[in-house]
Amino acid sequence: MQHAQVLLPQRLSLDAIKSSSTRACSSSRWLRRLQTDTAPTPLRKQLKDEVKRRKKDSKTQGSSVKIQDQIDGWELTVGIEIHARLNTERKLFSSSYSTNTSEPNEHVALFDAALPGSQPQFQVSALIPAIRAALALNCKIQRKSAWDRKHYFYQDQPNGYQITQYYEPFALSGSLALPATPSLPDPPTIGIKQIQLEQDTAKTTNPPGTSRYLIDYSRVGAPLIEIISLPQIHSPSAAAAFVRTVRDALRHVDACEGNMEAGDLRADVNVSVRRSGTLGTGKGYAGVEGLGTRTEIKNLNSLKAVEEAVRAERDRQVGLLEKGDVIQGETRGWTVGATQTTRLRAKEGEVDYRYMPDPDLGPVWIDQRLVEDLRRGLPEVPEKTVERVMRDFGVSQKDAWTIFSLDDGDRLEFVAEATDQIIVDIGQAVMEEHGLDRVKLGKTVANWTLHEIGGLLATADMAWCDLRVSSQDLAAILRHLTLRCITGRSAKQLLQTVFDGNATGKSIEMLIEEGNMLLRPMSDVEYRSLAQDVMTESPDIVAAIREKGQRGKIMFFVGQMMRRADEGTVEADKARQVLEELLRV
Repeated sequence: MQHAQVLLPQRLSLDAIKSSSTRACSSSRWLRRLQTDTAPTPLRKQLKDEVKRRKKDSKTQGSSVKIQDQIDGWELTVGIEIHARLNTERKLFSSSYSTNTSEPNEHVALFDAALPGSQPQFQVSALIPAIRAALALNCKIQRKSAWDRKHYFYQDQPNGYQITQYYEPFALSGSLALPATPSLPDPPTIGIKQIQLEQDTAKTTNPPGTSRYLIDYSRVGAPLIEIISLPQIHSPSAAAAFVRTVRDALRHVDACEGNMEAGDLRADVNVSVRRSGTLGTGKGYAGVEGLGTRTEIKNLNSLKAVEEAVRAERDRQVGLLEKGDVIQGETRGWTVGATQTTRLRAKEGEVDYRYMPDPDLGPVWIDQRLVEDLRRGLPEVPEKTVERVMRDFGVSQKDAWTIFSLDDGDRLEFVAEATDQIIVDIGQAVMEEHGLDRVKLGKTVANWTLHEIGGLLATADMAWCDLRVSSQDLAAILRHLTLRCITGRSAKQLLQTVFDGNATGKSIEMLIEEGNMLLRPMSDVEYRSLAQDVMTESPDIVAAIREKGQRGKIMFFVGQMMRRADEGTVEADKARQVLEELLRV
């Protein structure tokens, strides 16, 4: 029996804990002959187009479907199992390469194909990304874990069983706080029951319009972690948010690529409903009692699929219960573009899978020093980064998540660089004179980066990597704006000029001088005179503001004042203040 033990060398080296076997397996040539053609590309685009057509038809017919996150009188409960492919060179129990970009059946070892006499050889290197993932999800790493066989017969599993860690997983008791979004203004923290190592199955493809199934054994034995949440999710949007947040965390610590379309990360969702205030059918799971009968929807490979499948299954179960029917515990499927889940088979249980310890593999021992070394090397987890962004730049949680998640961190780095630059350019003495600090300046930089630059990028359909505005350019523009040297309108014109590439070789100061943009403030008398003129020309708007309380229309007059005055003479805040005094609002 193989006995795998992971100990920390005096000087940790990833090479030292990788499998000593580096030879590529050449036993797959015979297997490739079993498959004579490659599966066509799945018709996802056609399916999506069909959904759009159906939606258009329903609007034409005057019907509409209201999407609800909650149904009055009913409580939804969801538990999620996420299967994430680890970033490793080799498979979990063979020295064959682990890749999802190879030709069909290109990387298949003897054990992968379940040839008689072949034995599993645990590749210790898989523990590194697995432990990183578990630490990112706040789990407790177990010193000892063990392997079990999960028996089932299907064409994607040549052994007739899957090697997993059902009874003694390597990580337990984690948690993950979801970020706030418009659909989740009060986001929950979801408990994680356990994380276990296991091997992937073959990739099965059914070419459209045929009854054939093509099997690619290159994926058999690829190292996975299965992340099992507690049933603490109570809305379709929260289900999708949980999968998204897990994916982002795994990417952040370089444990998984997280490309759901390519199969790097897949989700199974367990859905049950009960009437509010009742104990459902009395079912329980992981200490959560009083649940309804659950169904499982397998192999969801997009965030949209997770949300739509949970919503559809919830609606199906509520509809059945309202008619007096009962929910059958079963495994169901979901197809892109569908409106209902479909029955696949009866739900298997622990007895059906006949779990048993794997006799060919010994336990895995993980040294605590290895865990602590990996913990120290982890990048800051997303939640902590978002908290720091909120604190350092004074932005909302929503904006902090947006800055953090966009462009692989490049936008956050841009904001930090521009903030540092504007602080250096202004100087501490001037900052104190104007009542400025790092948070105030950082908030200005963050807002302009998100909204002004973001708007220009969206309008031009341009990627962030093609942006012509440097952090120094934005810092210079906002320094002049903050110190009231230019107006907000002039600042936006400068940004547009630099964004369009029309400022080559010119500093921001040169552009301000050429455009005659330096602020030349008007006197209070001039402000009042100009305000009276624009108000006199629009008595209906004056009446709407004074008599109907439509204060938002004051900004119409502010715009009129800025358009009529010379460039750089009217400040929007000052103009609004004068107008409010004259309008007595």
